[in-house]
Amino acid sequence: MKKSTILIYNAAVILTFLFCALLLGAVLFAVAGGNPLTAYAVMFTQPLKDAFGISETLVRATPLMLVAVGVAISFRSGILNIGGEGQILIGAVAGAFVGLALPDLPKFLLIPLIFATAFLGGALWGTLAGWLKAYLGVNEILSTVMLNYIASQIYIYLLRAPMIDPQELAYGTGIPQTAQLSPNAWLTRLMPPMRLHSGLIYAILAAVLIYLMLWKTTLGYRMRACGAEPLAARYAGMNVKRYLVLAMLLAGGMAGLAGAMELCGVHRRALEALSAGYGFSGIVVALFGGLHPLGIIPASMLFGLLIVGADMMQRAVTIPAHIILAIQGLIILAVVSSSIFISNRGIRARILSRFIREEAS
Repeated sequence: MKKSTILIYNAAVILTFLFCALLLGAVLFAVAGGNPLTAYAVMFTQPLKDAFGISETLVRATPLMLVAVGVAISFRSGILNIGGEGQILIGAVAGAFVGLALPDLPKFLLIPLIFATAFLGGALWGTLAGWLKAYLGVNEILSTVMLNYIASQIYIYLLRAPMIDPQELAYGTGIPQTAQLSPNAWLTRLMPPMRLHSGLIYAILAAVLIYLMLWKTTLGYRMRACGAEPLAARYAGMNVKRYLVLAMLLAGGMAGLAGAMELCGVHRRALEALSAGYGFSGIVVALFGGLHPLGIIPASMLFGLLIVGADMMQRAVTIPAHIILAIQGLIILAVVSSSIFISNRGIRARILSRFIREEAS
């Protein structure tokens, strides 16, 4: 089958499912008393009209890209990582601890140290689920979801007690957040005073490096082989369990890096709402990008556009926030559903054969 035919088929499937999602969303808008055409025009075009909207889109894309690349590693290796939320939080709080403990360290040393610590924190959290799956047979979906809850409670406890900002205690407000990191830990702003930071460059570089690792090295080949055909890989002498654990280590580490990017690039402190759901949204971005690191780069930017556009749409159309969440859910459902039709070769062959026969007749 020609590559051009497959590309046309993939694009048609995605557009069809997105159209259905937007059509259902239009019904919700109409019920809520909003104008669907105005709402969608704002959602898809407003963020691209000025530098602020573009910069915010890329700010949202940065953590999504890192989480999604980690998800791609785990999925390609035969294990599902649903624990991005917890891994982000553990990575962020570990990085914050280092940043607060060593505020006077030079910037060229402090930022890499924070990144390395955040990577190790997320990797540790991911490795727990990978080890439970590989050696005890624990379902990774259950373990990663439960580890999300545990990580969230640990994170909130640390922000409310040992690592709380001393000024919050002095003022009696008690907001769960750390003190602000020293400027030595801040990522460079690319478009000051807007929030777009150099973490975007690091995220793109990470995606490229992971692509090279997965597709251009023996290690990557073995990881993908274990995910595609674990029995055949085991027969060929590969240690499938080891590669499962390694995949979750890398996936958790990438999510931990996403937490570090938010910590050093956006908020400059650890706070309660640091993650903003990136751990779950990153799964959808990975699927939309075809579980390919290079495809994830534009996919994360598209989803960043949707997140920023949804916020602008809510202000422009003045409809309940729950409707916006429902629209986002419909779009995510459309993306996940379309991935089934794209990835399943049997379904693709049946659909294309029907159209080919109709054109021939």
